[in-house]
Amino acid sequence: MDRGEGPDPETTAEGVASADAETDPDAGGVALFVDGPNVLREEFDVDLDDVRLAAEAEGPLVTTRLYLDEHATPGLIQAAEARGFEVIVTSGDVDVKLAVDAARFAAEGRMETLAIASRDTDFKPVVETANGYGIRTLAIAPGEFGRSDALRNAANGSVTLDGDEVDATEAPDDTGSEPTWHR
Repeated sequence: MDRGEGPDPETTAEGVASADAETDPDAGGVALFVDGPNVLREEFDVDLDDVRLAAEAEGPLVTTRLYLDEHATPGLIQAAEARGFEVIVTSGDVDVKLAVDAARFAAEGRMETLAIASRDTDFKPVVETANGYGIRTLAIAPGEFGRSDALRNAANGSVTLDGDEVDATEAPDDTGSEPTWHR
C-alpha cells in the first residue's frame, strides 16, 4: 500500500517487502526516538552517544531518530547526523510527530523494543500502546531531575543518564524480582 511515504521497498521471493531494517516488518531490534527539545537542554548535559548506548544495551538499533523543532541550530543537526541519528525537524512541537512515528512503528511491528528518550509525560500513551502490542518499552531520562515518573512507570524498563553514570531499572518480571544495574 503506497501512502506517499517514499519509494516502494523491493519485494523478496517470499513476497515480503524488505528495503532495510527500518522498513522491514520482521526487523526486530530497538527503535530509538529522542525528544530533542526535552533531552538536549543545557542543564542536563546529555551526550547523544550516551543516549544511543543506553538504547543499544537493549539490542541492535533498527532506527535512531532525533526530533527537533525549527529553532535547532545547524551545528546540532550536523552533530546528530554525524553520530548516526536521522534528524526530523518539525515546524512546531515535536511531541506529535514523535508520538505518531513511534505508534506507527509499534502498529507495524517494526521493532521489538521502543526506546523513548524524554522527560515528557505526554509520551506515556505511546509507551502504553507499544506495551499493548507486546513490544518491550524503555524510558530514557536525561537526568534524575529530568525524569518523568509516569513515563518510567509505564515502561518495562528505564534508564537515567546522569553524567558518567547510567542507572537502569527493569520493571518487575513474572518472578516479581526487580533487577537494577549500573554501568
